[in-house]
Amino acid sequence: MKRILSGVQPSGKPHLGNYLGAMRQHIQMQNEYETYLFIADLHALTTVRDPELMKSQTHELAVSYLALGLDPKKTVFFKQSSLPEHAELCWILNCITKIPFLERAHAWKDAQAKGKKEISVGLFNYPILQAADILLYKPDFVPVGQDQKQHIEMTRDIAQNFNQIFGGESLNTPEALISKEVAIVPGTDGQKMSKSYGNTIEIFADEKTLKKQVMSIVTDSTPVEAPKDPKNCNVFALYKLLATVEESKALAEKYKKGGIGYGDAKKLLLEKILDHFKEAREKYNDLKDNKELIKSILEDGEKRAKKLAKATLDQVKQKIGYK
Repeated sequence: MKRILSGVQPSGKPHLGNYLGAMRQHIQMQNEYETYLFIADLHALTTVRDPELMKSQTHELAVSYLALGLDPKKTVFFKQSSLPEHAELCWILNCITKIPFLERAHAWKDAQAKGKKEISVGLFNYPILQAADILLYKPDFVPVGQDQKQHIEMTRDIAQNFNQIFGGESLNTPEALISKEVAIVPGTDGQKMSKSYGNTIEIFADEKTLKKQVMSIVTDSTPVEAPKDPKNCNVFALYKLLATVEESKALAEKYKKGGIGYGDAKKLLLEKILDHFKEAREKYNDLKDNKELIKSILEDGEKRAKKLAKATLDQVKQKIGYK
């Protein structure tokens, strides 16, 4: 069975964009691949400075994945910071990687373009830690969005550079696995759904909050009785991502015919969200306060991940003369 690895930063309450863009694919892949999934809390330290927030967001992400269907028996699910091998391999790779190479990274260029001041070494060094995260587990594939493809290419370059300097094939060169089905999910304002834009629809929000978020979706001023274009409607775009083909066609016909208002369409979307996530929302409520269970699941994943991470790091240490 081929192996895949993914990491997800703990950054708050999961929303539809998180689910449709990555979480759903991660959960589906556990049935097709040997799956490693880690909570990238070392990466999160570049932005999170509150220890209680770090803890709560890490717990939130773990609970959310488990509620949505991640099976810890099928997926090696763990916390990045629990394995010092990540930081140790990162330092080794730091020592053979040139600064101009890192200056090519999109994240670094974006930070500079936005005029950010006092950019941390951690942000600059992001691609090397990401390479260490990946190379420790020798995956065949790394599922990423198109915007992350460069980081996998950089990981491959770093691995090849190490192998060339020290000889042998201690570090493998995984391939990016880019799903063509990953949706661009519009937020309530029509931009890409993102916490930074404040335009999210949260999967596990209480029903009152969820309704408020759905009803805040921006629409035009077309009257109820007038025909509407489903292709240019944020409400329909979100509905289509969760509905069946038949349900989407039916709503599209109502739009084109006229007589349905955006308020009614939003109510249909709310119903669809509640129905789609009914089981997950119930499981989330059962799990969210059981911190000991979540801790034990992550610790078990850590032990399983440790075996592979340590074996790879030992190989690397032998190559560079540490063993």
